[in-house]
Amino acid sequence: MDRSPTDKPARDEQKWIQSALRILEDEAKALASLQGRIGAEFAGVVSGILEMNGRVVLTGMGKAGLIAQKISATLASTGTPSIYLHPAEAVHGDLGRVMEGDLLFALSKSGETDEVLRLLPIVKAAGVPVLAMTESRNSTLGQLSDHVLEIGKIDEVGPHGLAPSASTLVMLALGDAVALVVQEGRNFGPEDFARFHPSGALGRQLMKVSELMGRGEELPAITADRSVLDALVTMTETPGKRGAVVVVDEEGFLHGIFTDGDLRRCLQQKREGFFEARIGDVMTEHPKSITQDRLAAEAFRILQKNQIDQLPVLDQEGKAIGLIDVQDLWDFRLA
Repeated sequence: MDRSPTDKPARDEQKWIQSALRILEDEAKALASLQGRIGAEFAGVVSGILEMNGRVVLTGMGKAGLIAQKISATLASTGTPSIYLHPAEAVHGDLGRVMEGDLLFALSKSGETDEVLRLLPIVKAAGVPVLAMTESRNSTLGQLSDHVLEIGKIDEVGPHGLAPSASTLVMLALGDAVALVVQEGRNFGPEDFARFHPSGALGRQLMKVSELMGRGEELPAITADRSVLDALVTMTETPGKRGAVVVVDEEGFLHGIFTDGDLRRCLQQKREGFFEARIGDVMTEHPKSITQDRLAAEAFRILQKNQIDQLPVLDQEGKAIGLIDVQDLWDFRLA
């Protein structure tokens, strides 16, 4: 008698663990099989994407369609305009999304998916090149495409080997390889990434020092001939109260820094006439600093490594133009 769907299987943790390990091993083998398939066709796909004037239109049905959506998202986030087109919806009006200058990138394990094949004559008649990711270039999809990324015969893993598993993993990895090599070809760097990822943890990691530092009226700065008392007044009255004052010359070049930590140490020494002393005599000379074009995450690493709380920000000439405090980084969850 067949087991009812509501019947609970017997608990067998060791069996489950062994099955999981076997599945991972089989998927790793499928992924490794791609290494011998990266060649001229892969370079042709990358070249086609880099040279196009429009967008990469990804399409695929079922699980291949889900992978196509992820590849499209990766391309878009790394500098290549891309959209996903559902193949079934395409023939009901959405083909208008495919325009001259675009590339169609079709995913199908078998290369015989009816919904995908139905698009090709229409798209090719409009002069849109077709890229394919499929099992074999001898499939219908492969024969109708300009460039083919062959994944080879992939056996699915797990019970009965029926659920799309290894094949979707291989498609995803190969799609990542395409997108990231294209990113490299575009010289798409961290600054570009920050522009496309302004929110969330990734966006915060890519923030520049210039976005967080105190500048202008928020920069506490005095010259070396001023008194400690003058420095304390400047630290207190400067908006932002970053707990330090940068010591500069008349032209603005950095000479030192005086922090609230320096103040506490000097008070513990009970120096006579301390508040009337020249700030240049008690400041920390040649402090650690950073330029405004560096990443805020790098500023945090400098602060952490040197166990300090403030970091002067310099321009390319060495003039002090800002001050960043560890609290600025905490506020943006960068520390």
